Amino acid sequence: MLDLPSLFELLVLLPAILIGLTFHEFAHGWVADRLGDRTARYQGRLTLNPLAHIDPVGFIMLILFKFGWAKPVPVNPYNLRTDPARGMLMVSLAGPAANLLVALVTSLILASGLARLVPYGNLVFYLTLQINVILAVFNLIPVPPLDGSKIVAGLFPGRARFIYGMETYGTVILLLLLFTGVLGKILWPLVNFITGVFLALGKVMF
Repeated sequence: MLDLPSLFELLVLLPAILIGLTFHEFAHGWVADRLGDRTARYQGRLTLNPLAHIDPVGFIMLILFKFGWAKPVPVNPYNLRTDPARGMLMVSLAGPAANLLVALVTSLILASGLARLVPYGNLVFYLTLQINVILAVFNLIPVPPLDGSKIVAGLFPGRARFIYGMETYGTVILLLLLFTGVLGKILWPLVNFITGVFLALGKVMF
C-alpha cells in the first residue's frame, strides 16, 4: 500500500522540490542560451519561476517516491555554437551540476546555523539538500530521456543512435526499475553517501 505523505510532510517537501526542479531546468536553459541556442528563452523557460518547469506526473512522482522529473527545457542542438553532441553533453551536465551546487550551498546554511532562523528550517534545508542530491543522481542514469543518456551519447557519439533510439521505451524502463525496487536499491546508497559527504563538508567549512 502506498504510504502517502502527510500535510506537514508536503509543506516541508514542497520548497525542496520546487528549488531542485527549478534550478535543474534553468541551468539547462542557461547553458544552452550561452552556447547560442535561444529556444528556452523564446519559450519562456529561461526563468526561475517554478511554474514554468513543473511536469505534473514527475512532480507527483517526486512527492510520492522521491524520484521524479521536471518538464524538459527545449534545446535545439543544431543552434549550439559547438559540435551538437559536445554541446548537448554540456547542456545535460548543467542540470545535475546545478543540483549539486544547491546541495553544497544548503549544507553550508545548515552548518552555519542559519537554517534555525526559519520555522522547521533544519528539516526544510535538509530535505532541500537531499532532494537536490536525488535529482542529480537520478538524472545521471543513462536511460532516455534523462540527462545521463545525452551525456553518454556525447561521450560516445558512435552509440548515440542506439541511445536515442531507446527514448520510446525509456520511461517504461524507469517505471519498471522504480516499482520493482531495483532503482531504490541502486540509488539510495549513493544518495545517502553523497548527502553525508555534503553534510560533513559543511561542518568542515564552518
